[in-house]
Amino acid sequence: MKMKIGLLCLALCSGTAFAKDINNKSSVKEQVGYSFGYFMGRSNAESIKDLDIDAFVQGLKAASQGQASALTDEEMAKVLTQYKRQAEAKQLIELKEKADKNAQIGTAFLAENAKKEGIKVTKSGLQYHVLKEGSGKSPKANSNVTVHYEGRLIDGTVFDSSIARNQPATFQTAQVIQGWTEGLQLMKEGAKYRFFIPANLGYGQIGSGDVIEPNSTLIFDVELLSVNPK
Repeated sequence: MKMKIGLLCLALCSGTAFAKDINNKSSVKEQVGYSFGYFMGRSNAESIKDLDIDAFVQGLKAASQGQASALTDEEMAKVLTQYKRQAEAKQLIELKEKADKNAQIGTAFLAENAKKEGIKVTKSGLQYHVLKEGSGKSPKANSNVTVHYEGRLIDGTVFDSSIARNQPATFQTAQVIQGWTEGLQLMKEGAKYRFFIPANLGYGQIGSGDVIEPNSTLIFDVELLSVNPK
């Protein structure tokens, strides 16, 4: 479980120190305890949703007060290991289900998108739409380029944008996802393309961060500003 365990423990202990309602007329100590409990509970809601909070606090209080444990160290280690394995197995199942669902949605989206006017499809499955032609140099796989871009999911969610930051990105063509590496080499300086990138040319079954889920189809608007001297 990913949580700040020290603060969480403090929050839970504080939260069980009283049985009355807390409001802005309560003592500072009570308000602090409630605030810690609320904020930590909210930020760790997903991590602790299957945890027996009462049992957690019971064990915490027993240990902090020097009382004997109701379970042996071996019993606690065994049950925690079992819990961890079950949680990991559950997470893998959820990820696979999510990946399968995203793959189906992406395949259907790309099939319909390929029928639209102006959409071109490469052998790899990359789809692109020329928004503006360029007239300068075209990059190669080992070129260094500067671009402006905006990336979004097929539901319209923007997950990254150099345009919004007003700060172009500079990188080597081969150091990005496969869909970008291929797509950039189709462009000339000054061009602006829209790429529709299948998951296998993007972040695949792993995804990236919290927004790009496994097997996500991605859309990028990319403007090639320059192919830079080596």
